[in-house]
Amino acid sequence: MPRLFDHLVVCVADLDTARATYQALGFTLTPHADHPFGTRNSLALMQGSFIELLTVARPADVPPPAPGRFSFGAHNQAFLREGEGLSMLSLQGKDAWEDAQAFAADGLGRYDPFDFGRDALMPDGRKVRVGFSLAFAVDPSFADMTFFTCQQHHPPELFWRAEYQRHANGATRISEVILPAEDPPSHRAFMEKLMGTPAALADGELSVGPASDRLVLLDPKRMSERYPETAGASGRVRAARLLVDDLGAMRKQLQRSNVPHRNATESIVVPHTAAHGIVLEFAAA
Repeated sequence: MPRLFDHLVVCVADLDTARATYQALGFTLTPHADHPFGTRNSLALMQGSFIELLTVARPADVPPPAPGRFSFGAHNQAFLREGEGLSMLSLQGKDAWEDAQAFAADGLGRYDPFDFGRDALMPDGRKVRVGFSLAFAVDPSFADMTFFTCQQHHPPELFWRAEYQRHANGATRISEVILPAEDPPSHRAFMEKLMGTPAALADGELSVGPASDRLVLLDPKRMSERYPETAGASGRVRAARLLVDDLGAMRKQLQRSNVPHRNATESIVVPHTAAHGIVLEFAAA
């Protein structure tokens, strides 16, 4: 079975500033939540996938990496030294130990699963405890990009609150993640093992995963053709395609909030300079 998207980690310098930006984009966001390893987040929950805005709030609490132990906080701390953007891609996971064993067997990294819990604030003001297990996979060619599966250990209703999934922009899910790569075919073996399904190759492009959850690697020429705003930008500028209920309503939301954007063929593109380092493309569901 192919692995499906769970969430994007968008690493930001200041969480309150990023929250204001994404609210202007039309997202409803969860309140701040603190991790025990020095980071803090706020989420834009959709239908089965979400965007995690994340910052390093307590540097002293970030554990250093160690053999067999991937440090979530240290990775994002290092990422922020070079600027904001998409630092991690999470896939859905049902058993972190099985995923970690599979990643090790496939040569994608030998890391123990990482278990943690945090408090979550409900819309009615209650605090509840939610728990997660992560299994990490690392492609050395993407030095500042990490992949992991995320297993949740709490009742779904404690996390996937309907109140937080209603957005002024009508966003419903992440359908595509687009990564620039100098030589997309060279990543084929890693991406096929990561996503659990064969990849397709085209000129300057590798794509893997079903149409609903597609991971795409583009060479610099193809990346700048699809997203002209990225021309001349570093390979850290990545993109995501989100589905929305009503593209016209999305356009009005951006116009009301004075968010820079351009109209593409059957989509609207918000440049990375207006979304904290990631290009966001909105298309009709």
